[in-house]
Amino acid sequence: MENVIEINGLSKKYQKFALDNVTLNVPMGSVMGFIGANGAGKSTTIKAILGLYKRDGGEVKVFGEDSEKMSNETREKIGVVFDTMPFPKNLTVTMLDKVLSGIYKTWDSEKFFAYITRFELPLKKKLSGFSRGMEMRLSIAAALSHNPSLLVLDEPTGGLDPVMRSEILDIFLEFMQDETHSILISTHITSDLEHIADYICFINKGKIVFTEERNEMLEKYRIMKCTEEDLQQVDKKDIIGMRKGRFCSEVLTLNADKYPGMVADAPTIEEIMVYYVKEQQS
Repeated sequence: MENVIEINGLSKKYQKFALDNVTLNVPMGSVMGFIGANGAGKSTTIKAILGLYKRDGGEVKVFGEDSEKMSNETREKIGVVFDTMPFPKNLTVTMLDKVLSGIYKTWDSEKFFAYITRFELPLKKKLSGFSRGMEMRLSIAAALSHNPSLLVLDEPTGGLDPVMRSEILDIFLEFMQDETHSILISTHITSDLEHIADYICFINKGKIVFTEERNEMLEKYRIMKCTEEDLQQVDKKDIIGMRKGRFCSEVLTLNADKYPGMVADAPTIEEIMVYYVKEQQS
């Protein structure tokens, strides 16, 4: 399967943080969920994909082109939503349409205003008066309105209420009906990924922990509930992470079938991430 994003051995060093040998592929026609705690390296990786800084090592290709040397034609294929709105606050939506139509050759004003109507955004109110939720809806409308093939999304549903989040996820699914379209979505709202993601990539402290097909990942991980006596029977090598309670402990494992007498529940994506992070912090 062709990859729209190919990252091999990416490294970038800062004073107090480093991306360390990050490797990640996003197959064409897929949704890749990108998860990790604050400061784990998600935004730094996204900026490397967009060619926004000079990397220290490794290779990043988007549609087969080096991300630091992307042509304008390739950049137009990428719709981007950051966790903060990038547009000047003194503009209105109507004014923004005129600005973006002069930037993107593929800009579609009709599509843009259709999204604006769908999101119930005002046309003549200055963006300085927009709430965070309104800013995110506007950013998503703009990202979709120059007809991209790839969406790169950094916390796109932040600040949205559950009803609007559901609407946005439906729009992303509509976008994915074209099998040549792809999405990389970084989010703290991991429950969103359980609805739309095909793959999950988990990064922690600048390193990729795993990249897995979502359903396979959720099938193989289990959280076992253990009494103190039960816990003594569990091989430490089988414990990925653990929460100790007053009366029992919960253990994340890939080997629950080795302990048939213990209660084992399927975890959420968020729980898998939290157990890994807590274990590395302990």
